[in-house]
Amino acid sequence: MRRMKSLALTSSLVLSTFLLTAAALAENWPGWRGPRGDGTSLATNLPRHWDGATNNNILWKVRIPGEGHASPIVWKDRIFLVTCLRENEQRALLCLDRQSGETLWKRNVLKSGLETKHKLNSYASSTPVTDGQLVYVSFLETGDRTVPARNVSTPRPTKAGEMVIAAYDFSGNQQWLVRPGEFASVHGYCSNPVLHKDLIIVNGDHDGNSYILALQKNTGQTVWKTPRDHKTRSYVTPLIRNVAGKTQMVFSGSEHIISLNPDDGSRYWSITGPTEQFVASMVFDGQLFYMAAGYPTYHVMGIRPDGNGDVTQSHVAWHVTNARCYVPSPVLVGNYLLVADDRGTANCFETSTGERLWQERLGMHYSASLIAAEGLAYFLSDDGIMTIVRPGPELEIVAENSLNENCYASPAISASNIFLRAEQHLYCIQQ
Repeated sequence: MRRMKSLALTSSLVLSTFLLTAAALAENWPGWRGPRGDGTSLATNLPRHWDGATNNNILWKVRIPGEGHASPIVWKDRIFLVTCLRENEQRALLCLDRQSGETLWKRNVLKSGLETKHKLNSYASSTPVTDGQLVYVSFLETGDRTVPARNVSTPRPTKAGEMVIAAYDFSGNQQWLVRPGEFASVHGYCSNPVLHKDLIIVNGDHDGNSYILALQKNTGQTVWKTPRDHKTRSYVTPLIRNVAGKTQMVFSGSEHIISLNPDDGSRYWSITGPTEQFVASMVFDGQLFYMAAGYPTYHVMGIRPDGNGDVTQSHVAWHVTNARCYVPSPVLVGNYLLVADDRGTANCFETSTGERLWQERLGMHYSASLIAAEGLAYFLSDDGIMTIVRPGPELEIVAENSLNENCYASPAISASNIFLRAEQHLYCIQQ
């Protein structure tokens, strides 16, 4: 009997290992921050060493027309990314072959004047998303209208426009295009679309009549549109999780942190502040939501997920102000929260208490959000140097790799490949 139980246990473990490996091999990177929206990947056998100068462990490198800071997304044998062709003011969607990097097709989504933006933003910063049938893209279409810049030290005009969301099939045929809301921000545009059931959700936080809305993914028709309280720009992509007995869409921005029902946009709970402007997306480990922000003051928080109404005083598990993270989104590895300070400093926090275990300068400046796989965290600095760290009580650097080209887009992972979009090229890295 013991032998039979042992054989059954062994078979179960083998099957579990096989299923996990199969899932990792089959895992796509369908949108902003991957399949779970938090920068984590189940992939194995990822490269830990590469060199852009010698092409060591670089499977292919292709030049991308135009410019953009949006991440590539991957679905099976296809890669999709967006770009701005500045010379003719075109915003375009590209489809590439995963194995070779060859461009299979390019579609011009719209022609529009170049919007006002921050020097670290781009005219194609919104990462597309796909459900395996359609690819959804997000751009800003400007006109002649300008508005005074808000929340800035130096008064100046800002180009105002409309959010444009469009859907394409895998052959490059446009299925629909809509303009669901206005948008104006002195820092430019970025709103990464998020899939939920049959909805596409986009964040319209801007310096005007802000909103978050959901579109029917097959038609582009607006299903719900929820006004935002403080009408202040932010660039946070919502994170959707089933937790505390309900499906919650959690994100910071508009001077607070909020949980909404993604089915209809109604509110579950909110936390006032702790600052004005937000960019980094939140993450969740099954116990707490974690937020890193922002401007003009800087905060890292652990938040309990089971609140209702205003939970500012009751559901903040811990709150520290010792990491100046504004743009890069954090990542979780086990019991560690990794936060990239924009200035090039890496931080490691213990998730249950918020204790900072270490802080170290690893790069010149961080714009890209963090990714994690195989128990490691990947920090990509603006100068194209990727530092791979094994989180723990003390800093352990596993590798440091130079792409030899500046990078502002967040990385993507699929199967055993890392995809890095640099200023001029897309790289596929494989050991």
